[in-house]
Amino acid sequence: MPYTSKAQPVDAHGAADPLERITFSPAGAQRAAALLAGQPEGAAVRVFIKSGGCSGYSYGMAIDEQRLDGDREFADGGARLVVDPKSWPLLRGSEIDYVENMLGGGFHVTNPNATSACGCGSSFRTDGRAAPDGEGGSTCGS
Repeated sequence: MPYTSKAQPVDAHGAADPLERITFSPAGAQRAAALLAGQPEGAAVRVFIKSGGCSGYSYGMAIDEQRLDGDREFADGGARLVVDPKSWPLLRGSEIDYVENMLGGGFHVTNPNATSACGCGSSFRTDGRAAPDGEGGSTCGS
């Protein structure tokens, strides 16, 4: 049976519009659920944007037990995702996948808001938006 994402908001920011949520692919959900399995109850994958990278913004991910004011939280494929309010406009509608290749494996973000990305895919830009203030390098993958 083909996988259909059923990302459900678990907070007051719910919407039926697919662009108003963030989802996992089947591989992304499986890998995230495995990473969260040994964590305290309530832990989630926090996906965020920081300034840096060769294209202006770069993706970040961490396991986080805390929720901050304005966070959007979603449950998908047995795993939870959390996005902060500053990152949300740049991540809305994205899908988090897990990809393995000859060099190893890692999460990959398919972001409908990105107008261009660097060659390695770890940074991106959106036309008309300045990069947010914050830490970040100026090279790919930083």
